[in-house]
This record gives sequence, structure tokens and C-alpha cells, in this order.
Amino acid sequence: MKRYVLIYNPVSGDGRFKSRLDEVIEFLQLSGGMVLPFRTRYKGDIRPFISKAKEFAADGFIVAGGDGTVHEVINAMLTEEVDVPLGIIPSGTCNDFASHLNFGKDLPRCLSAVVGGLWRTVDVGSVNGEYFLNVASAGLLTAVAHSVDTSLKNTLGRMAYYFKGLGELPSFRSLHIKITADGQVIEDDILLFLVMNSGMVGSFPTLAPEAKIDDGKLDLLIVNKCSISELMGLFISIFAGRHTSSSHIQHLQAANIFIECNESVESDLDGELGPLLPLTISTVSNKLKVFRLP
Repeated sequence: MKRYVLIYNPVSGDGRFKSRLDEVIEFLQLSGGMVLPFRTRYKGDIRPFISKAKEFAADGFIVAGGDGTVHEVINAMLTEEVDVPLGIIPSGTCNDFASHLNFGKDLPRCLSAVVGGLWRTVDVGSVNGEYFLNVASAGLLTAVAHSVDTSLKNTLGRMAYYFKGLGELPSFRSLHIKITADGQVIEDDILLFLVMNSGMVGSFPTLAPEAKIDDGKLDLLIVNKCSISELMGLFISIFAGRHTSSSHIQHLQAANIFIECNESVESDLDGELGPLLPLTISTVSNKLKVFRLP
């Protein structure tokens, strides 16, 4: 009998996952599994649970939530040295890493990957002692996830982020950033930077078309300082997947990246509030196991 630890966030996205909890447990039990469920209630409660859940000797962990919940789970698993595959049930407003793995919100499909038992290893990023699975960023739009009202997110979904971000444009100032990426130095006035693992951020699937989650490198995308009209044109290019040829974009791949700024700036890690700059970022190759479909 296989053993699974299920960690779910009852308020992620539209909050509907909890109404399907019985369906999840039934699926796993009918597949010969035993389930230890945990309902997360507040930020920081996942790691103490995972520390105790190691005694359960699980064959796999499953997380149901958005990018932020997945972020907290993978940090707890890696810090507590829980070396079992992770299954992801995307139920948040944005589910970028799960989408990159081709897991939509088809619950049986996600669970089939878990009970199928197949897994792969993926890279994670490390920044100032914390892990991120999908993206580390700072600048324009990156703090939107922390300030959007929960009820608005539940009503409008990811569009709530876009509406909130548009409101920031008139007042945002550029940042003077110095970046050292595998020895290459970039110093410029920028609007934002994204350090990506999968290349999918904010539900945009091709922000870094060449990104791979197991190549030992991270993809750095920089949006240089430009006017609002130029920025709006750039957004159109992003929607169309033509942004990498823009003169306002810098893109490179690197295993080790150091980012510093001449002012205090907050970062964002997988949609969660991250450390202040400077950031020391590195790729940790093949660090995490994730369940996959055949």
C-alpha cells in the first residue's frame, strides 16, 4: 500500500478544491493508497507539519494550491530533507510551474500521475538561503500578488493581477541595477527583472522560450527603462510571443546570478514576498523530484 501526504490550501484560487477533497481521497484509496491530509491555515504552518510527517514514511507528497503554496511546500521538503516525489494539483489563481508540466485543472489527470509512480528530477533556484521553484523577480508588477484583494482574485482570477498592475504604471520609477551573471556584468536602469526556471510567469507561457527545468541554468529576463507607450507595446509583443527580439529586453542564461541595487527593493519568490536586494541566486540542479505522466 502506497502512502501519500496531501497538503492543501482551502482558500487558494476560487477555494473550490476543498469541496473535492473526498474525491481525491477516494481516488487514492481505490488505487491502493493511504492518505495523510493536512489543511494549511496560515503562512508558516507547513514546515512544522512536514517535519512531523516524515515519520509517516510517505511514498509521495501532494500539494493542492497555487504557486505560493507550492513554494512553501518545496522549501519545507528540501529544508527537512524529504526526498520523495511531489505531485501538484493546481488550484490557485496562477499555477505557472504546474502549467509548464502540462497539468491543467483536470483532477483525475493530476492524481493519475501520482499513482502512476513515474517521476523526474527538476532544478530549483536558491536565493539568499531560500528556494524558489519557478521565478525570482523584482520591480514593476512583481509586488502585485501581495497587494491584490483576495475576493478580487477569486472573482477575476489572474485578470485581477493585470488590472492591479496597470494601476502601478504611472507612478513607477525605474531601478538602477547591477547584475553579474556567470561573470557577465550588466548595469542599467530597468523596470523589472525575472529570474526564471520554467519560463512561464503570470500565465505567459513563452517569456523565456529556451528555458528548461533540468538544464542547470536559470533564464534572466530584463525589461529596460522605457516610456509607458513603449511598455504597452512591449506587453502586446509578450502576448504575441515576439518580445525576445525587442530592444527593450535583455535575455541570458546563467547558473549563478548576483543582483544589487542602489536602493532598498523587495523581491518576489514564486508569488511570495522575498528578501530585499542584493540577491545571490544560484541553480541547484536536479534537486527536486516531481511526479510525471507517461
